[in-house]
Amino acid sequence: MDELLLAGLLGTSASLTLRLGQTIFSSASLLFMSFGVEFYSYTAFCYLVTVMGLVLPWSFTLAMVDAYSLCAKCPLRQPGILWIIIMGDWVLSILALAAACSTAAVIDLLLQNGGSYCPPKFCSRYQFSAAMAFLSWILTAASSLFNLWIIPSL
Repeated sequence: MDELLLAGLLGTSASLTLRLGQTIFSSASLLFMSFGVEFYSYTAFCYLVTVMGLVLPWSFTLAMVDAYSLCAKCPLRQPGILWIIIMGDWVLSILALAAACSTAAVIDLLLQNGGSYCPPKFCSRYQFSAAMAFLSWILTAASSLFNLWIIPSL
């Protein structure tokens, strides 16, 4: 019962899976946005690159903490550390949602103008980057909520 209650807690396999997913999706978003040098033309695209550049090291670092906690068999149960991680996840989650939404809106606007401002090769990359940012946001928000729900039980 204790393992079921602590399913998303930092230092568990579920948390490691969420963190690895965040790392993969944020790096894919960053990679596909950065393939074309033309993303500097639009502020929303620069914002997405900046936010995914913040999410990537945050998620990777916490994935390493999860992996270490799993190897040492001691999940972190200190409320102070969890609050910092929850707040970091929460802030990055909101930033990732804003970046993904603004990028998707700009891409939609560019495509509705007949595609003259955005060649199809680049627009498809930008769409894929926005989709990866949305997936990264979902996992970051889930991680934050899992840890937030566990705080009262500690």
